Amino acid sequence: MKQRSLFDVISPIMTGPSSSHTAGAVRLGLLAKKIYKETPKKVTFTLYNSFAQTGKGHGTDKGLLAGLLGYKVDSEIIKNIFNTKEAQQIEYTYKFENNIDRHPNAVDFLLEGEINMSISGNSVGAGNVEIDKIDDFSTKISGEYNTLLLFYKDKPGMISKVSTLIQAENINIASLDCDRNARGQTASMCICLDSEIPQKIIQGIEKIEDVYFVRNIEKLEA
Repeated sequence: MKQRSLFDVISPIMTGPSSSHTAGAVRLGLLAKKIYKETPKKVTFTLYNSFAQTGKGHGTDKGLLAGLLGYKVDSEIIKNIFNTKEAQQIEYTYKFENNIDRHPNAVDFLLEGEINMSISGNSVGAGNVEIDKIDDFSTKISGEYNTLLLFYKDKPGMISKVSTLIQAENINIASLDCDRNARGQTASMCICLDSEIPQKIIQGIEKIEDVYFVRNIEKLEA
């Protein structure tokens, strides 16, 4: 049986593709889907720098949309994603910009629907990715770990309350990063874990007073 390459998956007439511009794009879309959770009614993709300059030729535009719709890197559907029923049920547009302050392979997802959310990420090479910003908050989400994402009111004791629930299930915390827009205002917590997250932990966190938003972001397949 002939082994398929990414060149075969995306399209035989495209220039490349590369792991950064194709596999990375799909994986960024998949993470955005896990974070947003629902299918948006409208999405605007803003591609920057190398993504913007060569993205169409490498299938980056198709990869981002396919990932957002839940398709994996090796899906044959990616090359025809614009013609799928799922793609035709949402409104999507692309913008292309150069910005020396952004990563060479950067993208913003502006997602609109039941909630509105902005998600920014980078394809950092060899198919590896990072989500580095959600709305106004800095994050560190690579898809390499099962990750809990929380938005909550900034006040003393919140980290302890969340970590206690996690440790009670004997789950090891690989990393924990917090950000806030101002003291006493909304804050974010991003917790990478070495194990899958039981639903009862998520339910327990959702019950903590002044926790507004919880997402269980399952790690991406290798």
